[in-house]
Amino acid sequence: MNEIMAIAKKHNLWVIEDCAQAHLAAYKGKLVGTFGNAATFSFYPGKNLGAYGDAGCIVTNDDTLADWTATFARHGGKGEHVMEGINSRMDGLQAAILKVKLPHLPAWTTARRRVAARYNELLRGVDSLTTPKVGDDRSHVYHLYVIATDKRDSLKKALADSEITTSLNYPKALPFYPAYAYLGHKPADFPAAYHNQSRILSLPIFPEMTDEMIEYIADKAKRALVGGSPVSSQAGKLAKV
Repeated sequence: MNEIMAIAKKHNLWVIEDCAQAHLAAYKGKLVGTFGNAATFSFYPGKNLGAYGDAGCIVTNDDTLADWTATFARHGGKGEHVMEGINSRMDGLQAAILKVKLPHLPAWTTARRRVAARYNELLRGVDSLTTPKVGDDRSHVYHLYVIATDKRDSLKKALADSEITTSLNYPKALPFYPAYAYLGHKPADFPAAYHNQSRILSLPIFPEMTDEMIEYIADKAKRALVGGSPVSSQAGKLAKV
């Protein structure tokens, strides 16, 4: 972000941060969403801070921009339409739910980091599997815990056979969806994205996960990839996650 902001400042560009999955993530000690002109957060029910329905917000320190976005989200100004707007207001029920949940977000974030660290520990050394990497001076919040392996499909099936639900959150890289077929992109245009779209798999992660749950999943994953004995003597005690 420091490099991006330097470029933006040099060329008088705006920076809008997509923080949909990054509640309380940080870069060099500074929270994401506080670098650019504005940032967006998603409160979809599955996010780290989720409502009971669709919701989201825009954050900015620019009062003029804040007024404009509020007007735009309210049909361009209810009763006195100063622009063509949209109906994008958060309803009161979603706001009330988020207000109750917000104080718990730091503890939930810490718990997600604990789950990810335990996964990393248990899955370390599996040659055919790549676990998430976190760069220096970055603080991850693990909305998802995404692994990568060339054996993705067989691993997904093996985990499903053990009643472990996994997700293909992004089955295709963006350039390869029908919506962008008109651009004529080829796999060679985005080789890393194309290669990884068939390798990534999201393992279960949520703040309330116990060590037994994590160990059970890691055990089944490791055995599916390399065979061998369980990683934990407690693994067999769980029937499902």
